Amino acid sequence: MAKTKAPAKRGRKPAAKKPVESAVPAAVAKATNAVEKAVAAQSKQKERVTAAETKLKQAKVKAAGPKATAATKRSVATATNAVKTQKEKLSELTQKVAEAKKDLKIAELKARIEATAAKAEETVKSYAKTLADKAEADLEKALTKFATQWRSKRDKQDARKVKARTTAENKKVATASKKIESSIKALEAKPAAKRGRPAKAAAPAKATTAPKKRGRPAKATAPAKAAPKKRGRPAKAATATKAATTAAPKKRGRPAKATTAKAAPKKAAAKKTAAAKPAAAPKKRGRPAKAATTAVKAPAKPAAAKAAPKKRGRPPKAAASKPAAPAPAPAAEEKKDSSES
Repeated sequence: MAKTKAPAKRGRKPAAKKPVESAVPAAVAKATNAVEKAVAAQSKQKERVTAAETKLKQAKVKAAGPKATAATKRSVATATNAVKTQKEKLSELTQKVAEAKKDLKIAELKARIEATAAKAEETVKSYAKTLADKAEADLEKALTKFATQWRSKRDKQDARKVKARTTAENKKVATASKKIESSIKALEAKPAAKRGRPAKAAAPAKATTAPKKRGRPAKATAPAKAAPKKRGRPAKAATATKAATTAAPKKRGRPAKATTAKAAPKKAAAKKTAAAKPAAAPKKRGRPAKAATTAVKAPAKPAAAKAAPKKRGRPPKAAASKPAAPAPAPAAEEKKDSSES
């Protein structure tokens, strides 16, 4: 009958056992085992030497007896060789034991060196750990101190900034308050608006005026504006002839032919005779030929004006004097004569 298989165990497997580290180094343990083996071999070899020596004694006793034979004498030599061989082997094993002990001593010394190095390393590690712990503690102290100093310094800076900002905001508030107070005063001074639709204003009485005239209205005469003051050197004084010409208002269209004062009565008489005569030839188109006029000479300037030197700069303001009445233009005289006729 086949054996039934045991059911598999469920659950976590047990953790593997860690090898227990021996206090004795491996090299020392190995050297110790070698010494023990060499000593054991030496002890066995000593027993063999003792047995060979016993045989040699017995062979010598037999060879010294009366019944000694050649074989007994040879056995003495054989026993002697065996003792010698066993002793040689014992000496070799003794040498091996000495070498094993020497190796053990060397291993122990090396183990001591390693132990010293390990101890020094452990000391260094513990010292490094102590320094690291101390560094962490010192760092925490330094950080706490720095944080305290930094916070105090930053608090002072922030306080100054807050003070400056408060002053600026207070100024803004004061300005806004003034504006609002002025608006409040204006509202208080103004009466409150009445509810409902305001009453209609009475229509003004219509004035009875003349009926409106059709067409474009006459141009309104603009009030005479005072001449603006001119900067710089004043213009030169105009002569009498220039004043006469500028004073006369300009007329639109072609000017009338100029005639002298002497020729005016002759022209009037000619016009009377022409009215009595029948219609003459038609007038020619175009501008008529210029008639010879008497040139009006300008009055001579006084000698004192020529002799006075010109002054630089702006002249002093002269007293306002009314300008002389302009002389009548010759064209105006001609027009008057024609109207009289």
